[in-house]
Amino acid sequence: MEVLEELQESSKYLRERGVDEVDVAIVLGTGLGGLVDAIDIEKSWSYSQIPHLPVATVEQHFGRLIYGLIGGKKVLAWQGRFHFYEGYSMEQVVKPVRISGMLGANTLLISNASGSLNPDFKKGGLMLIEDHINLLPDTPLRGENLASLGVRFPDMSRPYDLTLSALLKDIASDLGIKLPGGVYCSVAGPQLETRAEYRYLRTIGADAVGMSTVPEVIAAVHMGMPCAAVSVLTDECNPEELKPFDLSEVVAMAQKAEPLLTKLIVRLLGRME
Repeated sequence: MEVLEELQESSKYLRERGVDEVDVAIVLGTGLGGLVDAIDIEKSWSYSQIPHLPVATVEQHFGRLIYGLIGGKKVLAWQGRFHFYEGYSMEQVVKPVRISGMLGANTLLISNASGSLNPDFKKGGLMLIEDHINLLPDTPLRGENLASLGVRFPDMSRPYDLTLSALLKDIASDLGIKLPGGVYCSVAGPQLETRAEYRYLRTIGADAVGMSTVPEVIAAVHMGMPCAAVSVLTDECNPEELKPFDLSEVVAMAQKAEPLLTKLIVRLLGRME
């Protein structure tokens, strides 16, 4: 079956089950799990119920789609994302974004976990993604262009919406939350980087590194959907003082930052036009 036909069938399934209006799509990556509690839930589905949707395999990613209301906005919240390193194609990775757009979403909000490369950014904090570097070996736009979704060569000069980003900064300031802006680099993973690789990433201008987000942003830009993204900085990647990766510490840092990020997004939804 063609990619577009699969997307249409997935969208039709949700539309027939009450998803009649969507303002904002949210990819509930690391740091935004608590946002579920702020949603006035109308309906929810396991990913396995939705035609042609992969199943999230990573711990902390629950694989549930939630439809409801926050701050007067109808949201489609994807609780669990798909990663290239899980073995999925880029087309599969971005299905949530494309389905959301086809259901009417006009904004995309994303969170992720990342390692801090900037010595001024400490673990447990947040970083507003203002730009990115794509070191993934593929793109969701490779192959025949889906002309009904977007143009063949989408412009990436401003992938993160300036208005949404400015609003997030204002809200963070009001709440007393530190939210520095920075450049996020996406790599394939799932292995962590070597010291030499961390030095390289810092040299080319990255402030944080992770294994997600960029494919979804590319798909959103392709569809003309403004987006904003925030990284939860779960570890510090100083190559001169590098410690072995500790998943339990990463999870602890994500949990520490979660209430802050949830407050930011809830307030953002309430102030968006």
